[in-house]
Amino acid sequence: MIQNWHGLRTLLGKEIWRFMKVTVQTVLTPVVTSLLYLLVFAQVLEGQVEVFKGISYLAFLIPGLIIMAMIQNAFANSSSSLIQSKMNGNIVFVLLAPLSPLEFLLAFLLAAIIRGMLVGLVFFLVALFFVDLPLAHVGLIFLFGFLSTGVLGGLGVIAGIWADKFDQLAAFQNFIILPLSFLSGVFYSLYSLPQIWQLISRFNPFFYMIDGFRYGFLGASDVPVGLSLGVTASFFLAVTGLCLVLLHRGYKIRQ
Repeated sequence: MIQNWHGLRTLLGKEIWRFMKVTVQTVLTPVVTSLLYLLVFAQVLEGQVEVFKGISYLAFLIPGLIIMAMIQNAFANSSSSLIQSKMNGNIVFVLLAPLSPLEFLLAFLLAAIIRGMLVGLVFFLVALFFVDLPLAHVGLIFLFGFLSTGVLGGLGVIAGIWADKFDQLAAFQNFIILPLSFLSGVFYSLYSLPQIWQLISRFNPFFYMIDGFRYGFLGASDVPVGLSLGVTASFFLAVTGLCLVLLHRGYKIRQ
């Protein structure tokens, strides 16, 4: 139960202000990076690959790039904020505030979701100059976007709590987050892979986030959208639940 709404709004505002004051780094740079992926793959594969019948490869690629940028930046937002606060020693001021673990978590999650959504929106607007992207199910686009950035925001909280230095946080991102996001069907269909890799991909929760998000645009997907939604929602609940357990125990932040 949320009791300290003022404290929640204050911490959320602080987290939003933290990334908004450096928007070139936190918003524009990810958009440019995704745009480079778009230009390279569009130049190489457009007209040579048709993943879904009647849908160009460019239209297939863009939703995957959007959600990949969203989730990576959601993770970066919460994880970098926590590790910087721990390294600088100013996390004590947040911990001394009368905030419950739920209120603390919500502030970081919502800030991560807002940053991820903002990056996705900017890249979507830029991508419209390259292809007329369909919007088959707008509600599902927002639902999968919210849940997916929430999952990565939660993983960012876990990584920020666990890491004692920037090297550990970089290892978490480079060896867990980046491989799972790149090997999740952003650039290809599940059914273009050999059987063994199709099976392995089905155990990657990021695949369901991206496939469901893409369905919202194209109305086509590799697996049923209900399955993608169920896996993504379950992963969201599991990650946020683990965050709350760690915060209740004060693991590595109150010890």
